[in-house]
Amino acid sequence: MFAAWVFCGTIRTVGIALEVFGDALPVAERYAEFLAGAGVERGLIGPREADRLWERHLINCAVVAEAVPQGANVVDIGSGAGLPGIVLAIVRPDLTITLLEPLLRRTRFLDEAVEMLKLPNVEVRRARAEEVAKEFAVDVATARAVAPLERLAKWALPLLRPGGELLALKGERAAGELDEARPVLERFGVRTAELRQVGRGKVDPPTTLVRVVAGRVERPPRRAKGSRKRSS
Repeated sequence: MFAAWVFCGTIRTVGIALEVFGDALPVAERYAEFLAGAGVERGLIGPREADRLWERHLINCAVVAEAVPQGANVVDIGSGAGLPGIVLAIVRPDLTITLLEPLLRRTRFLDEAVEMLKLPNVEVRRARAEEVAKEFAVDVATARAVAPLERLAKWALPLLRPGGELLALKGERAAGELDEARPVLERFGVRTAELRQVGRGKVDPPTTLVRVVAGRVERPPRRAKGSRKRSS
């Protein structure tokens, strides 16, 4: 069960991972091993990140689940190596998650990860957000290290149903990005735009989210089909 703890770093991290992932911890371990192996080899994870995958990436993403409503439909924009989308799927099997990623080598990695981890609540879609906006009306859109909020909002908000939420994982510049993005957010007629911290006591510092609640959309888009699009 503890094959991946070599990547954890500290005993405290082991305890927190047990708390956060619970019965799903063995699945999270397999994902950590895949990230540290194939993820590094294929350039999706930097080689220096392998020794701090749990604290910096897995637990940091898992605590985002605190902000996601029960049974939500989620689209993870620019999913990359599956952070936070795959982590959320592991820790929250009640969620239905689409990993949206335009690059072929990354969608291949995601397809392999989803198949290996046996995640029935996940589909992989190779596309840019702006290309599929009319196909989605989801409850939550997530993104991590994709783009500044001003640009990310233009991609994410058209994917949300009215009242749906963008949860963007951000760092030290979160407040500044939110201020810079307010003109764009106002044009989209968002209901709420605020900072929220999750994972207190589990990650230090806590994970910072920019939470944006979508307003009315001009042309309600249709919901995406459930079949997975395989990369070729």
